[in-house]
Amino acid sequence: MYDYLIVGSGLFGATFARQATDAGRKVLVIDKRPNVAGNVYTEDVEGIHVHKYGAHIFHTNDKKVWDYVTRFADFNRFTNAPVANYRGELYSLPFNMYTFNKMWGVVTPEEAKAKIDEQRAEITGEPRNLEEQAISLVGRDIFEKLVKGYTEKQWGRDCKDLPAFIIKRLPVRLTFDNNYFNALYQGIPIGGYTKLIENLLKGVEVRLNCDYFDHRDELDALAEKVVYTGPIDAYFGYRLGALEYRSVRFETELLDTPNFQGNAAVNYTDRETPWTRIIEHKWFEFGKDAEGNDLPKTVISREYSSEWKPGDEPYYPVNDARNGALYAEYKKLAEAEKKVIFGGRLGEYKYYDMDQTVAAALALCEREL
Repeated sequence: MYDYLIVGSGLFGATFARQATDAGRKVLVIDKRPNVAGNVYTEDVEGIHVHKYGAHIFHTNDKKVWDYVTRFADFNRFTNAPVANYRGELYSLPFNMYTFNKMWGVVTPEEAKAKIDEQRAEITGEPRNLEEQAISLVGRDIFEKLVKGYTEKQWGRDCKDLPAFIIKRLPVRLTFDNNYFNALYQGIPIGGYTKLIENLLKGVEVRLNCDYFDHRDELDALAEKVVYTGPIDAYFGYRLGALEYRSVRFETELLDTPNFQGNAAVNYTDRETPWTRIIEHKWFEFGKDAEGNDLPKTVISREYSSEWKPGDEPYYPVNDARNGALYAEYKKLAEAEKKVIFGGRLGEYKYYDMDQTVAAALALCEREL
């Protein structure tokens, strides 16, 4: 008999498994995939750690979380500095003095601020949608070139049809600072995220290719409690209806060239280009292999945003009023399940960054163990 059955071997499940095991509890981790690590899984292709389910860059201001994850992996000093490609024009992200100089030819922070203020004045009163919200923050030019097309591809809807709250704030820096996250601690685990998860799960019993829903009754009978990190609506058989997600499709290629785009992430911000961005995975680890040699090939992934449908991987909860109300009903059902703890991005229908996922798992451990 196990103390805990943990459904899912991603960051949330693996962190809980580690803490529970260290506290003397007997745990079993299951995952329907053939590998551990959930969506942070990285696979080795020609010495390059490919982020199979999208780019993951660890960043946090929480020292407790940073101290925790660095117990299980050494991290490099990767700093996220994406580039925006608008019809062949390249801009620095987040919006900073390099961006404003390229956009308007301004040179001083004072000139940049005056230009933004002049354009923001177009919106008077409370913004009614995402388009008005964005213009009220950064002005028309930046909205048209760097926000509109990318956002519409990401959400599959016109910016006028998206709620204003999706873009509560857009970072505007009147400095020459390309550090996107601006977090105290950031980097990528040396050796990839799979290695980090494997270290978290060291000494823990793990069963792969094991779908919880195929063997639910017998799996539930094995443990006192279940920590469930899958979609909350799937747990209840979608009986109240399906929650909405945005999904992402990847086209990944191995190229016989040492350098495709010169940066880990390039966002394509025009509406016509069908993908939202291209990731060049080798630059997360500076284009070097484990011995520090330059890698002769490269791997790129084009990302396409899509509406989620059953069978797709759910990525981003659609946190609008309808889905919020539906989740609240599922949450009531979840609270009535005395033997089951729902956690993580899908279990709580909440967009979590990786550090927030670890922090939430550690907080659960403090309450539970």
